[in-house]
Amino acid sequence: MHSEAQPFVDDETCPELKFRVTGMDCGSCAAKVENAMARLPGFVEAAVSVPLQTMTLRHDGRIEPAAVMRQVRALGFCAELADRQDAERPPAKAAQAWSLRAGPALACGLALAVAYGIGRMFPQAQEIALILSLLVGLVPVAGRAFAAARTGSPFSIELLMTIAAVGAVLIGATEEAAAVVFLFLIGEMLEGVAAGRARQSIGALTGLVPDVALMEEKGVAQPIPAARVVPGMILLVRPGDRIAADGDIVDGVGAIDEAPVTGESVPRRKGPGDAVFAGTINTDGVLRMRATSRAADNTIARIVRLVEEAQESKAPTARFIDRFARIYTPFIVGIAALVAVLPPLVFGGAWDVWVYRGLALLLIGCPCALVISTPAAIAAGLATGARRGLLVKGGAVLEALCKLDYVAFDKTGTLTRGRPVITDIVPLAGHKPAAILSRAAALEAGSSHPFARAVLDAAAAEGVPVPPAVDARALAGEGVEARLGGERLFLGSLRAGAARAALSQSALGEASRLNDAGKTVSVLMAGERAIGLLALRDEPRPDAREGLANLKALGVETIMLTGDHARTAQAIGGGLGIAVKAELMPQDKLEAVRAAQRNGRHVGVVGDGINDAPALAAADIGIAMGGGTDVALETADAAVLHGRVGDVAQLIALSRAVMRNIHVNIGVALGLKAVFLVTTIAGVTGLWPAILADTGATVLVTANAMRLLRWRGG
Repeated sequence: MHSEAQPFVDDETCPELKFRVTGMDCGSCAAKVENAMARLPGFVEAAVSVPLQTMTLRHDGRIEPAAVMRQVRALGFCAELADRQDAERPPAKAAQAWSLRAGPALACGLALAVAYGIGRMFPQAQEIALILSLLVGLVPVAGRAFAAARTGSPFSIELLMTIAAVGAVLIGATEEAAAVVFLFLIGEMLEGVAAGRARQSIGALTGLVPDVALMEEKGVAQPIPAARVVPGMILLVRPGDRIAADGDIVDGVGAIDEAPVTGESVPRRKGPGDAVFAGTINTDGVLRMRATSRAADNTIARIVRLVEEAQESKAPTARFIDRFARIYTPFIVGIAALVAVLPPLVFGGAWDVWVYRGLALLLIGCPCALVISTPAAIAAGLATGARRGLLVKGGAVLEALCKLDYVAFDKTGTLTRGRPVITDIVPLAGHKPAAILSRAAALEAGSSHPFARAVLDAAAAEGVPVPPAVDARALAGEGVEARLGGERLFLGSLRAGAARAALSQSALGEASRLNDAGKTVSVLMAGERAIGLLALRDEPRPDAREGLANLKALGVETIMLTGDHARTAQAIGGGLGIAVKAELMPQDKLEAVRAAQRNGRHVGVVGDGINDAPALAAADIGIAMGGGTDVALETADAAVLHGRVGDVAQLIALSRAVMRNIHVNIGVALGLKAVFLVTTIAGVTGLWPAILADTGATVLVTANAMRLLRWRGG
């Protein structure tokens, strides 16, 4: 926010001050801090982050850090100057929020207990003892109230609490006033702890990455700080070790426990060429891996950074409630004043009775529970999604996900693995499949071509030997040939094979059948005889069919939009049970998305490549698949980091769970206030129920939102 009273200052050249500000629970806390900063001479801009518990202040050079810290501390928060690294550390844990709030509550509770004890022994001194105990809790609250009012936040809960407590003393309800202040402080303490749990669940992710990595150099492993790991570095990972960086396995096979990052309960066996994530655990085997990212850019760090940024983006519901609260609070203050003075002035009611009821209304009317109902649920939902590898870029996106009823998928790398695999080996002339695969692997050894990689992976999976071939050479547009054991071998396209020797009708029939299934067929020849066919295709991801079925169960229609050949696309789509549009250019995908939107559909697009970026941007929600290009990840609104098709359904299910939670929270907040509003005016309830209606509702909605941290999937 900017102060209109300040002269024009070039924002790009303004000095910055960074502070760690702890004790903030919701957006209203941040608003108080921002309003207070705007009153400082030289203020230009303040960015206050509740999730990060930080503030970045831009000024014209006249602001001193000491003045900032005094202003923030007057509002009841802790502030200390921080450098950039401090500001990027995980936010305060729930225990820190407890200690910040616990002192005043415990002091007030102890003073109240002493006052009751004095009253039992010396009844004539009870009133004074209760007033003194009241002051123990009320003085810090009143100080915060006046500091907030002085710095641009007049209608704070602290001010309403102060007016209600002082008014209660003046009409002789001292005992209730003291108890209400104590309950208010207890409620604040519980709110702080509950609100800190979502921050703690994100901050705990950073603890998954070990502090030390084993760097291998010239065959010797030596420990180094994990923060010093750079891309290209070779790391040794022993059984039981946490992996210190994102990377690719170069040697060794091990079962990787990815539960801390992905939520998967069963370890995944990985070997050379497979990607591994920082924070996961190597349960067996010794691995050598090549780091692909710095510590600051690994999967865990990216999750934390994106979620913290997302929590700053308010959902439409949260923005509406903030606007509503700015009108609602002054309105309630006005109603409370009318309740206190109109009945005595107009109808001759008793002043003490109606002033008491007006004071109770002040407490009932506080919008804390309403204001925190949405951001608490959004923060918990974002944190829960992040722990499962579901990244959502803001509350608005999380809210919009629940409306999706039409999801378009790219094929390659999204519904499929993104790399071809050998699907069929057809022996000819009496040869065995293992012998065909062994010879094909000998021809392809040393090549990095996708087909060669598929052949070598299949040979490794089947455990067949790969004998050394000689005189190997690639034939442009045809295939590869080499000599093996005195025999000349050729592996290549059917056309090139047929040019060398006529293929039998049975071989051509098999090749046609495989082509109709969307597979690419190569022929292996020994001399002038065809001895086998190898078929290759980019196969669907293991969970693709189930993931699409889960979307259907949620009432979401799906379609595949791909630039691939129609025959291949139809073969994949038919197996998965999804409608297909094939041979599309990027602009064709974009038009397909817009056509669905013109028909009133809420469209999501799932993709992983540069050619998906226009459609991702045009969709109501763009979802990038994990392992995709940076362009796709930056363009998309959400990302499923671990490449599971089923995670798209999980994103929508999480969004719907969050929105249900928000609706319950708003119902609880408004319902309790409505009930106690009526009962207070009717004289059935008083100050005690009033504070319970406010603080109790705030704790209830926060606790309900925190239930989302235990969400296990829809």
